[in-house]
Amino acid sequence: MKPDCKTLIAGVVLAGGQARRMGGANKCLLNLLGKPLLAHVLKRACPQVGPIILNANGDPAEYSDFCLPVAADVVGGSAGPLAGILTALEWASANAPNCQYVASFPGDSPFLPTNLVEKLYEKIQSGSTMAYASSRQRHHPVFGLWPVSKRADLREAMVIEKIRKVDRWTSRHNLGIVDYPVPAIDPFFNLNTPNDLLKAECYLQKNNTLAPDENY
Repeated sequence: MKPDCKTLIAGVVLAGGQARRMGGANKCLLNLLGKPLLAHVLKRACPQVGPIILNANGDPAEYSDFCLPVAADVVGGSAGPLAGILTALEWASANAPNCQYVASFPGDSPFLPTNLVEKLYEKIQSGSTMAYASSRQRHHPVFGLWPVSKRADLREAMVIEKIRKVDRWTSRHNLGIVDYPVPAIDPFFNLNTPNDLLKAECYLQKNNTLAPDENY
Protein backbone atom coordinates (compact mmCIF):
# COMPACT_ATOMS: atom_id res chain seq x y z
CA MET A 1 0.00 0.00 0.00
CA LYS A 2 1.18 3.52 -0.70
CA PRO A 3 2.57 5.00 2.52
CA ASP A 4 0.13 7.92 2.64
CA CYS A 5 -3.06 5.81 2.47
CA LYS A 6 -3.31 5.35 6.24
CA THR A 7 -2.61 9.04 6.78
CA LEU A 8 -5.05 10.40 4.21
CA ILE A 9 -7.89 7.89 4.43
CA ALA A 10 -10.34 7.13 7.22
CA GLY A 11 -12.66 4.15 7.14
CA VAL A 12 -16.28 3.39 7.95
CA VAL A 13 -17.93 0.01 8.34
CA LEU A 14 -21.58 0.34 7.37
CA ALA A 15 -23.46 -1.71 9.94
CA GLY A 16 -26.82 0.05 9.90
CA GLY A 17 -28.87 -2.37 7.78
CA GLN A 18 -32.09 -3.89 9.15
CA ALA A 19 -31.26 -7.49 8.10
CA ARG A 20 -34.86 -8.55 7.45
CA ARG A 21 -33.71 -11.70 5.62
CA MET A 22 -31.71 -12.67 8.70
CA GLY A 23 -34.81 -12.45 10.85
CA GLY A 24 -34.09 -8.90 11.96
CA ALA A 25 -30.97 -9.86 13.92
CA ASN A 26 -27.99 -7.55 14.18
CA LYS A 27 -26.34 -9.11 11.16
CA CYS A 28 -22.77 -7.96 11.68
CA LEU A 29 -22.75 -9.50 15.16
CA LEU A 30 -23.84 -12.94 13.96
CA ASN A 31 -21.46 -15.79 14.78
CA LEU A 32 -19.22 -16.77 11.90
CA LEU A 33 -17.06 -19.69 13.04
CA GLY A 34 -16.75 -18.47 16.58
CA LYS A 35 -16.36 -14.77 15.84
CA PRO A 36 -18.77 -11.94 15.07
CA LEU A 37 -19.08 -11.31 11.35
CA LEU A 38 -17.87 -7.78 12.03
CA ALA A 39 -14.54 -9.12 13.33
CA HIS A 40 -13.84 -10.74 9.98
CA VAL A 41 -14.64 -7.49 8.19
CA LEU A 42 -12.44 -5.43 10.49
CA LYS A 43 -9.56 -7.86 10.10
CA ARG A 44 -9.44 -6.95 6.41
CA ALA A 45 -10.50 -3.31 6.61
CA CYS A 46 -8.47 -1.91 9.50
CA PRO A 47 -4.97 -2.36 7.99
CA GLN A 48 -6.04 -0.40 4.91
CA VAL A 49 -7.01 2.88 6.59
CA GLY A 50 -6.14 5.20 9.44
CA PRO A 51 -8.98 5.95 11.88
CA ILE A 52 -12.06 3.80 11.40
CA ILE A 53 -15.60 4.09 12.74
CA LEU A 54 -18.75 2.00 12.78
CA ASN A 55 -21.88 3.48 11.29
CA ALA A 56 -24.73 1.88 13.20
CA ASN A 57 -28.08 2.94 14.57
CA GLY A 58 -29.50 1.68 17.84
CA ASP A 59 -27.56 1.00 21.01
CA PRO A 60 -23.81 1.65 20.52
CA ALA A 61 -23.08 -0.54 23.55
CA GLU A 62 -23.69 -3.57 21.31
CA TYR A 63 -20.32 -2.81 19.72
CA SER A 64 -18.36 -2.07 22.89
CA ASP A 65 -16.09 -5.10 22.41
CA PHE A 66 -14.61 -3.51 19.28
CA CYS A 67 -13.45 -0.28 21.01
CA LEU A 68 -14.28 1.86 17.97
CA PRO A 69 -16.31 5.06 17.63
CA VAL A 70 -19.95 4.38 16.71
CA ALA A 71 -21.78 7.04 14.72
CA ALA A 72 -25.49 6.90 13.96
CA ASP A 73 -26.88 8.18 10.66
CA VAL A 74 -26.89 11.98 10.46
CA VAL A 75 -29.90 11.73 8.11
CA GLY A 76 -32.96 10.01 9.51
CA GLY A 77 -35.55 7.75 7.96
CA SER A 78 -33.46 4.64 7.20
CA ALA A 79 -31.83 6.43 4.29
CA GLY A 80 -29.54 3.56 3.28
CA PRO A 81 -25.79 3.40 2.69
CA LEU A 82 -25.56 7.00 1.43
CA ALA A 83 -26.53 8.11 4.94
CA GLY A 84 -23.65 6.08 6.35
CA ILE A 85 -21.23 7.56 3.85
CA LEU A 86 -22.39 11.09 4.68
CA THR A 87 -22.09 10.32 8.39
CA ALA A 88 -18.50 9.17 7.92
CA LEU A 89 -17.54 12.17 5.78
CA GLU A 90 -18.85 14.58 8.40
CA TRP A 91 -17.23 12.57 11.20
CA ALA A 92 -13.87 12.66 9.41
CA SER A 93 -14.14 16.41 8.84
CA ALA A 94 -14.72 16.98 12.56
CA ASN A 95 -12.46 14.31 14.06
CA ALA A 96 -9.76 13.40 11.52
CA PRO A 97 -8.88 16.67 9.76
CA ASN A 98 -5.82 15.15 8.05
CA CYS A 99 -7.97 12.59 6.25
CA GLN A 100 -9.02 13.65 2.77
CA TYR A 101 -11.01 10.52 1.94
CA VAL A 102 -13.23 7.94 3.60
CA ALA A 103 -13.28 4.31 2.52
CA SER A 104 -16.56 2.49 3.08
CA PHE A 105 -16.94 -1.22 3.80
CA PRO A 106 -20.23 -3.05 4.40
CA GLY A 107 -20.39 -4.90 7.69
CA ASP A 108 -21.60 -8.15 6.13
CA SER A 109 -18.78 -8.86 3.64
CA PRO A 110 -16.05 -10.97 5.27
CA PHE A 111 -14.05 -11.53 2.06
CA LEU A 112 -13.45 -7.94 0.97
CA PRO A 113 -10.11 -7.44 -0.81
CA THR A 114 -7.16 -6.54 1.38
CA ASN A 115 -5.88 -4.17 -1.34
CA LEU A 116 -9.24 -2.48 -1.95
CA VAL A 117 -8.32 0.95 -0.63
CA GLU A 118 -5.00 0.94 -2.44
CA LYS A 119 -6.68 0.19 -5.77
CA LEU A 120 -9.44 2.74 -5.25
CA TYR A 121 -6.89 5.36 -4.25
CA GLU A 122 -4.86 4.66 -7.38
CA LYS A 123 -7.99 5.29 -9.44
CA ILE A 124 -8.47 8.65 -7.74
CA GLN A 125 -4.83 9.55 -8.23
CA SER A 126 -5.30 8.91 -11.93
CA GLY A 127 -8.00 11.58 -12.13
CA SER A 128 -11.27 10.25 -10.70
CA THR A 129 -13.08 12.23 -8.00
CA MET A 130 -14.39 9.14 -6.24
CA ALA A 131 -14.27 5.40 -6.88
CA TYR A 132 -15.91 2.11 -6.08
CA ALA A 133 -15.50 -1.57 -6.88
CA SER A 134 -17.07 -4.02 -9.29
CA SER A 135 -16.87 -7.73 -10.13
CA ARG A 136 -18.48 -9.86 -12.82
CA GLN A 137 -19.84 -6.69 -14.47
CA ARG A 138 -21.74 -5.85 -11.29
CA HIS A 139 -21.12 -2.61 -9.42
CA HIS A 140 -20.57 -2.58 -5.64
CA PRO A 141 -20.99 1.09 -4.64
CA VAL A 142 -20.75 0.47 -0.90
CA PHE A 143 -17.12 -0.61 -1.37
CA GLY A 144 -16.02 2.92 -2.17
CA LEU A 145 -13.60 5.76 -1.59
CA TRP A 146 -15.17 9.17 -1.06
CA PRO A 147 -13.65 12.66 -0.80
CA VAL A 148 -14.38 14.45 2.47
CA SER A 149 -14.67 17.65 0.42
CA LYS A 150 -17.93 16.33 -1.10
CA ARG A 151 -19.75 16.11 2.23
CA ALA A 152 -21.80 19.30 1.68
CA ASP A 153 -22.65 18.18 -1.85
CA LEU A 154 -23.87 14.84 -0.54
CA ARG A 155 -25.82 16.40 2.32
CA GLU A 156 -27.66 18.67 -0.10
CA ALA A 157 -28.39 15.74 -2.41
CA MET A 158 -29.85 13.73 0.47
CA VAL A 159 -31.66 16.42 2.46
CA ILE A 160 -32.87 18.74 -0.29
CA GLU A 161 -33.19 16.41 -3.27
CA LYS A 162 -34.05 13.29 -1.25
CA ILE A 163 -31.54 11.18 -3.18
CA ARG A 164 -31.08 7.72 -1.68
CA LYS A 165 -29.33 5.65 -4.36
CA VAL A 166 -25.56 5.76 -4.44
CA ASP A 167 -25.43 5.51 -8.24
CA ARG A 168 -27.72 8.50 -8.66
CA TRP A 169 -25.34 10.67 -6.67
CA THR A 170 -22.12 9.33 -8.16
CA SER A 171 -23.44 9.85 -11.70
CA ARG A 172 -22.86 13.58 -11.16
CA HIS A 173 -19.18 13.13 -10.49
CA ASN A 174 -16.07 11.76 -12.18
CA LEU A 175 -16.42 8.20 -10.95
CA GLY A 176 -13.70 5.57 -11.23
CA ILE A 177 -14.52 1.87 -11.10
CA VAL A 178 -12.04 -0.83 -10.07
CA ASP A 179 -12.99 -4.26 -11.41
CA TYR A 180 -11.91 -7.34 -9.50
CA PRO A 181 -11.61 -10.92 -10.77
CA VAL A 182 -13.63 -13.56 -8.97
CA PRO A 183 -11.65 -16.64 -7.85
CA ALA A 184 -13.30 -19.33 -5.67
CA ILE A 185 -15.65 -16.82 -4.03
CA ASP A 186 -16.62 -13.29 -4.97
CA PRO A 187 -14.63 -10.94 -2.72
CA PHE A 188 -17.74 -8.73 -2.49
CA PHE A 189 -20.06 -11.54 -1.45
CA ASN A 190 -22.31 -10.19 1.29
CA LEU A 191 -24.27 -12.27 3.77
CA ASN A 192 -28.00 -11.60 3.51
CA THR A 193 -29.57 -14.94 4.43
CA PRO A 194 -28.87 -17.91 6.71
CA ASN A 195 -27.77 -19.84 3.62
CA ASP A 196 -25.21 -17.13 2.85
CA LEU A 197 -23.86 -17.48 6.38
CA LEU A 198 -23.53 -21.22 5.91
CA LYS A 199 -21.72 -20.72 2.60
CA ALA A 200 -19.26 -18.32 4.24
CA GLU A 201 -18.63 -20.79 7.08
CA CYS A 202 -17.90 -23.59 4.61
CA TYR A 203 -15.49 -21.42 2.66
CA LEU A 204 -13.63 -20.26 5.76
CA GLN A 205 -13.33 -23.79 7.09
CA LYS A 206 -11.95 -24.99 3.79
CA ASN A 207 -9.47 -22.14 3.40
CA ASN A 208 -8.53 -21.56 7.06
CA THR A 209 -8.90 -17.78 6.83
CA LEU A 210 -10.26 -16.95 10.27
CA ALA A 211 -9.48 -13.59 11.87
CA PRO A 212 -6.75 -13.97 14.52
CA ASP A 213 -8.00 -13.96 18.11
CA GLU A 214 -5.53 -11.33 19.29
CA ASN A 215 -6.94 -8.64 16.97
CA TYR A 216 -10.46 -8.52 18.30
